Amino acid sequence: MKNKICIIHTGGTIGMISTQKGYAPQKGFIQTALSKIDELNSAEMPLYDLVEYDPLLDSTNISVTVWMKIAQDIEKRYDKYVGFVILHGTDTMAYTASALSYILDGLSKPVILTGSQIPLSELRNDGRDNLITAMLIAANHKIPEVCLYFASKLLRGNRATKISSEDVIAFDSPNYPPLAKIGVNINLNLKNIRKAGNELKVRTFDKHQIAVLKIFPGIQPQVFENIMTSDLKGFVIEAFGSGNIPEMDGVLKKILNKAMENDTVIVVCTQCLRGSAIIGQYESSHGLTKAGAVSGFDMTIEAAVTKLDYLLSLNCGTDTVKKLMETNLRGELENRM
Repeated sequence: MKNKICIIHTGGTIGMISTQKGYAPQKGFIQTALSKIDELNSAEMPLYDLVEYDPLLDSTNISVTVWMKIAQDIEKRYDKYVGFVILHGTDTMAYTASALSYILDGLSKPVILTGSQIPLSELRNDGRDNLITAMLIAANHKIPEVCLYFASKLLRGNRATKISSEDVIAFDSPNYPPLAKIGVNINLNLKNIRKAGNELKVRTFDKHQIAVLKIFPGIQPQVFENIMTSDLKGFVIEAFGSGNIPEMDGVLKKILNKAMENDTVIVVCTQCLRGSAIIGQYESSHGLTKAGAVSGFDMTIEAAVTKLDYLLSLNCGTDTVKKLMETNLRGELENRM
């Protein structure tokens, strides 16, 4: 008997059609498009059920609420299917993949996000291959992770980041090798795949005020002061190199002290595509260490932001949040503990 998977269509370019206002999602289009892909009737392809969201969303409009809806929809159907494929827009796909990796605790089945740079409605598109391959992997390979499949690579979801708005190779995993490379054959990198969990538990994501700030030469301290309010619960800084930021004539120290008073968790990541942010390696990041900031190590910004939101939702206290930010929970960072 054929394996059966569930396809959850949230929206995104893959299911869009051309309109007078540009590409836009259309209700029912994906069902029609799938029925016209002859390869889906092949004996090698799995059976599938389609869940289409209403409204369909451009991924720029994806929110914490949608992350929770996807997770809960997977939880409700978890025992019925061997795997799940989520159709999603590319702009925030890495954020959703990262968030779901934290929400879906104890995962033992593949959850694969995919989409396309060119809609299925166009004659020349990349969506067909991405969809077919994601379906085959979800149905036939026991990969107990939230993954992102795009352009012949299966990436760990919380290690992926979007690198191009034009190329069909839209995503990369700069600090972690692919879980699988797909050519003539589907070749899994088994040593890179996490072990299966025992029982799925959906963790809650609440909405928290989190800011992300990219440091640049000449940045004014007022930028920090305007952001650092008592309502700010988390602050991700994209620093230079391995976690360095300018002193700004001593103003930075006052701002960081204010963060400590407000119980704001500061996480320092690197602007570099590859490598780690380890604060304290250089004098220019020493102030961050003294102020209680924590290192983002080799996490992507997407993984750091969603992890911070997840940990704040646990209501486990600031010290615990800081400790866990530097701890490998779902394969999002190199294990340094």
